[in-house]
Amino acid sequence: MSEENSVEALLEEARLTAAMPPPEERLRLRQAAGFSRAHIAATVGVGRQTVANWETGVSNPTPPARYPYLRILKGLADIYPPPATAPDPVAALFTDEPNRPAPAQAAVPPPTAPAPAAAVPAAFTGLETLRGEDGRAIEGDPGPCVRCGVETTYQSTDGRPLHSGAMCQPAAPAPPAPAPAPPAPAPAAAVAPVPAPVPTRPQRRAKSADRAQAELAALIGRAVQEEAERAGGDEEAALKALIKRAIPDVMHLFNETRATARYDYTAYPALPEILKKPSKKDPDQIWEARPRFHHPGYSLKAPGDIRVTALDVNAAYLSALKVWLPIGRLEHSTGADGVGPKRSGVHLITPAPWAHPHLPDPIGDRDEPGALWVTDATLRLLTRLSGPRYGLTEAPVVHESWTSGATENFLDALRKLLGAAREEAIANRDTLTLEYVKAMYSKFISTMGESVHNREMVRPDWMHNIHSQAYANLWGKAYKAHQAGLDVVAMTGTDELHVTGDWRQVFTEGRGVSELKIKHGDGKTSGTYTVGKVGG
Repeated sequence: MSEENSVEALLEEARLTAAMPPPEERLRLRQAAGFSRAHIAATVGVGRQTVANWETGVSNPTPPARYPYLRILKGLADIYPPPATAPDPVAALFTDEPNRPAPAQAAVPPPTAPAPAAAVPAAFTGLETLRGEDGRAIEGDPGPCVRCGVETTYQSTDGRPLHSGAMCQPAAPAPPAPAPAPPAPAPAAAVAPVPAPVPTRPQRRAKSADRAQAELAALIGRAVQEEAERAGGDEEAALKALIKRAIPDVMHLFNETRATARYDYTAYPALPEILKKPSKKDPDQIWEARPRFHHPGYSLKAPGDIRVTALDVNAAYLSALKVWLPIGRLEHSTGADGVGPKRSGVHLITPAPWAHPHLPDPIGDRDEPGALWVTDATLRLLTRLSGPRYGLTEAPVVHESWTSGATENFLDALRKLLGAAREEAIANRDTLTLEYVKAMYSKFISTMGESVHNREMVRPDWMHNIHSQAYANLWGKAYKAHQAGLDVVAMTGTDELHVTGDWRQVFTEGRGVSELKIKHGDGKTSGTYTVGKVGG
């Protein structure tokens, strides 16, 4: 390369790296060109999530990706300039004449009160999501949503990009420009403005997360309102429609909560045979340790007047979203090599015998002894119970594992979002929203494995681990009751615990996620009932 070319290349790099367009302009340019984040990421050599962070202000481009990213933005700014009615910030950032004098500034009118929110444009009312015969939203090529401008792969019935269920905020038309005000009189003396404090990076991240959480919460309320209006006040019909759209809606929320995540995940890993169903009716080889416990010292048939309360654990599966999940492709290992505090998956173990008939077996009811495949959630529970704090059993023997690097917070943003919506619905006595939220998180878990109702991910290892975590959480409550002097008479499923004595001294009564309530129903063991002791 000649000296002249080297100098010109260096100057070109200096011009490009002198300034960076703001995050909203980076997003506008990409969407104007119709590029996906994955396309930009592959071009500049980073992950899709990194591009998402650049466009939301979570982080800024750094070398070596910064230079090619700026070149893309410069080229897109030349092709897609901002609207003529608005200033051109990108052109100013990429000007080839940095020493050109700035144009004279027009008088800035004083701030005016914000205009009232505009009604939804008529063109956006009545839009419907394109769905197949099974009721699931059909995806196509990504593009900017016609309502909010944010990229989506879902479509409307007329073929335009539209978020699933139209769960987005329609773009409001620009307010009319205010009339110019007369120039203000010159101040008597110039006073240097006090600079506003610059928020730290954690503060910016927290503010961005709070804003995103509020926007996603609004989507839940908007979906309920749309179906209620469409059903004409028929709550049963509205609930049926909400349950039908629960899977695409919760997947949209899941993808949005992942927009500012720090790492990518594998949605379709190569699965080992143990995680594959041999047929539609037959399960895979993973044992979820589902409890079905009845205290051998009590019986409904024995005469007696010992009062038992059947307790209901609220939102058991929602709480179980807080679980260690493998985020990458599962890798095989032998012995205990695949076991670690930051690894998760499934393990082939031989559990130690359980010698406490007054407490549920943490491995659940099992007919055959010997080795079996369990989830990481079950293995962690058994490991804790064999430690010095509990000392209830011997440590299980691990023979082999399928695991990857893991995190406990993978689904935390979705858990908090749905938990807050559930709490608000309870406070407002909003049964429609409450059942809709329940349908979203329960179907999200049940369809993340091999399901025809959810094609966006195939992670049966996640489904098994979440189920097992719910059972482990219930076991923990049973042990807490036992330690407080209550007898655990029965424990079934993920949310049912039957105890003797004053349970309110141990647990808080209520409908909150961390609270318990008395189970009601038509069964003979619902609410409260009496039992007798067996064998004196």
